[in-house]
Amino acid sequence: MEINKLNQRPDLGENTRESKAYLQFEKLLSELSKRNLPDEVLSSINKEIGEINSISVSGSILTKEVKKRQTSILKLVEKELKLVPKAHYRNMGLAGGMSAIGLPIGVVFGLTLGNMAFLGLGLPIGLAIGSAVGAGMDKKAFEEGRQLDVEIKY
Repeated sequence: MEINKLNQRPDLGENTRESKAYLQFEKLLSELSKRNLPDEVLSSINKEIGEINSISVSGSILTKEVKKRQTSILKLVEKELKLVPKAHYRNMGLAGGMSAIGLPIGVVFGLTLGNMAFLGLGLPIGLAIGSAVGAGMDKKAFEEGRQLDVEIKY
């Protein structure tokens, strides 16, 4: 079993938001087709592709559906096969570092200095820590061969 192809859409303009989302989705599918995927994962991916191919309109509706299906496929392959796109853990670490590390550090600064305006001082610290931890996890995923050669931009 192999991954189905996306329908070509000549109605998409060049360098539009819709065409960029569609091209990114095509890159993801081409990268996944290079891997040896189990049949149940392939059938789920093909179902998502069929949903996109059945959409006859373009514009923001198509973009929204492509991103929704892309996210669904990425969650599936991460959960089932532990495959992640480039910079996945770094992006997750940015948000986690800012909220779980940066805000508490900012609160400590604010309380220590007696002015809660220093709350934002911890955010860049948490951002740096989370980014470093995530980059390390990305490197490990690359070394283990679990990283897809595509970077997802949301």
